[in-house]
Amino acid sequence: MANRKSKEALSQIKNEAAATVGVTLKQGYNGDLTSREAGSVGGEMVKKMIESYSNSRAQ
Repeated sequence: MANRKSKEALSQIKNEAAATVGVTLKQGYNGDLTSREAGSVGGEMVKKMIESYSNSRAQ
């Protein structure tokens, strides 16, 4: 159950990050993304996760 929640949370972060950088993701496999697009999504995901962690620590 915790694993499913973790996957869902990570998927949500990924979709939010993609929307932020203007990359359209498909349901399932997204191997047709360019390296730049994939890197942009990944970088934005890291920013969001660090921000979330910092906010939780501040409370």
